[in-house]
Amino acid sequence: MTFPERFTGLPEYAFPRLRTLLDAHAPGGEVMHMTIGEPKHPFPEWVPQVLAENADGFGKYPPNDGAPELLDAISGWIKRRYDIELPADQIMALNGTREGLFNALIALCPEQTARGEKPVVLIPNPFYQVYAVAAVTVGAEPVFLPATAETNFLPDYSQLSPEILNRTEVAYICSPTNPQGAVADRDYWANLIALAEKYDFKIFADECYSEIYRDLPPPGALEVAREGGADPDRVTIFHSLSKRSNLPGLRSGFVAGGLASIQRTRQLRAYAGAPLPLPLQRVAERAWTDEAHVAENRALYQEKYSIADKVFDGVAGYRPPEAGFFLWLPVDDGEAAAMKLWTKTGVRVLPGAYLSRDVNNENPGKGYIRVAMVAPKQEMQRGLIQLRDCLYK
Repeated sequence: MTFPERFTGLPEYAFPRLRTLLDAHAPGGEVMHMTIGEPKHPFPEWVPQVLAENADGFGKYPPNDGAPELLDAISGWIKRRYDIELPADQIMALNGTREGLFNALIALCPEQTARGEKPVVLIPNPFYQVYAVAAVTVGAEPVFLPATAETNFLPDYSQLSPEILNRTEVAYICSPTNPQGAVADRDYWANLIALAEKYDFKIFADECYSEIYRDLPPPGALEVAREGGADPDRVTIFHSLSKRSNLPGLRSGFVAGGLASIQRTRQLRAYAGAPLPLPLQRVAERAWTDEAHVAENRALYQEKYSIADKVFDGVAGYRPPEAGFFLWLPVDDGEAAAMKLWTKTGVRVLPGAYLSRDVNNENPGKGYIRVAMVAPKQEMQRGLIQLRDCLYK
């Protein structure tokens, strides 16, 4: 199969689809973007200073896997957050977690299963689009499982047939979930890890929203795997500074897991990766050692949860998000709702179907819109009230 043939039939990315849907129509009021999950809270005030102090690092090739100081800072954060002792050689710095979520599958998914069959990659539906593109890139069969209200917006991979599970090499899972804001509890992780142990597949845990939550910090996949004595290479985790520290432009995250998995991922990076410039690694190092700005950021989102809960109090089907910064709002049809909202108010949201895949003529995102709560509080509140009055009254 040639490269172009592999990508034939992939749906257009969500935001070009949104532009096609809306841009031919005039907004019905002052434009308010509530589509992209780009944090708008201030990043730490010390970022420019750290960057300036280390600017000479732009004159050097950066350490490919992450500077020792950065890896130590990440290791320390993992210990404080999850009580896991993870040495630096089981961590790799990423140029944004999208890179890691994509390249880890290239590094760790074989071309064939041990029995010579086409491998399967399990993907929640809705999902972050890089999961599906990575599966197609490695020639695997992507299998999408609905993450709906009936399953607490998490995929129930245990319902799959043994035939599929025996061919499974990797299962992607995002917690807290994007777009629904659900959290995988310890029982969910334990059950999924047990399933992976039984059928010998790996879990890629996308935990980029782990530090934005209402009350209790979400449990991590790696800590539950360690508690249960799972194979050290069973779970690979991915984290980012984009949401945690309001630094999406830094393009900095990490991947961590078993020694064999990280060694193979590092080997791919040596040939095809793009390491983070050294001055940016110094900023990331500081960010992973500082929790004060993270707590302040989380408090701002907790205020936004309260605003959303009040605005949508009494709206049928509204489910307060447990974590993350999206609302997943029920509507009759996501495209029609987005169009109505745009032409009547100027508020711009994303149809849920653009984040999902049709499976057996059903799309679990069709009856939803995704709303990003990233704007300043007053602006966000105004947008949510306009949305409520336009679509639910």
